[in-house]
Amino acid sequence: MKKNKISKNWLNKQKKDTFVRQSKIDGYRARSAYKLIEINEKFKVFKSKMCVVDLGASPGSWSQYVSKIVKSGKIISVDLKDMKEIKNTIQIKGDFTNNEIKEKIKNCIEKRSDVVMSDMAVNTTGIKDLDSIQTGELCKDAMTFSKEIISSNGFFISKIFMGVTFNEIVALGKKIFSEVKVFKPISSRKDSKESFIICKNLR
Repeated sequence: MKKNKISKNWLNKQKKDTFVRQSKIDGYRARSAYKLIEINEKFKVFKSKMCVVDLGASPGSWSQYVSKIVKSGKIISVDLKDMKEIKNTIQIKGDFTNNEIKEKIKNCIEKRSDVVMSDMAVNTTGIKDLDSIQTGELCKDAMTFSKEIISSNGFFISKIFMGVTFNEIVALGKKIFSEVKVFKPISSRKDSKESFIICKNLR
């Protein structure tokens, strides 16, 4: 009964959500595209001739948006799940935390990646501290990996949850990059604890 009530509330929220409606009009697979659009408008991340790595890419809305801009570059989309094809992308199916998948990503990059972006999050348990810790670990893993593949003036973008790991993630960002900002897009739901960390320029 409780699960049905939660599902009904979620469906009602989706129906009222202007970004859900807009994503259908614009042809994006998820409303999360607008979070990246806002990030790009604020931080001027993407240009035509770039190599971009999209971690936790499914269902593909971030890669969809970037493919409209990065027309003569390369987009590497990585996820555990299958995704429908997206123009100008190389898709890798697998667990990013697996070293074999990390090697596959590296093999797709000719020199260095200009952007590493991650919308990865664990399936939520409802226990906010646990969700924050587990998603935080994914962010830290992605950030550490980006150090191996990113260009000296490249960008790292990742979802983070406000919680017990927040300060640790920001501190790691400052250790690896010279510029670190935290940004919550308007398209991120008000009741969500998510923000995004935007890092630039390797130290």
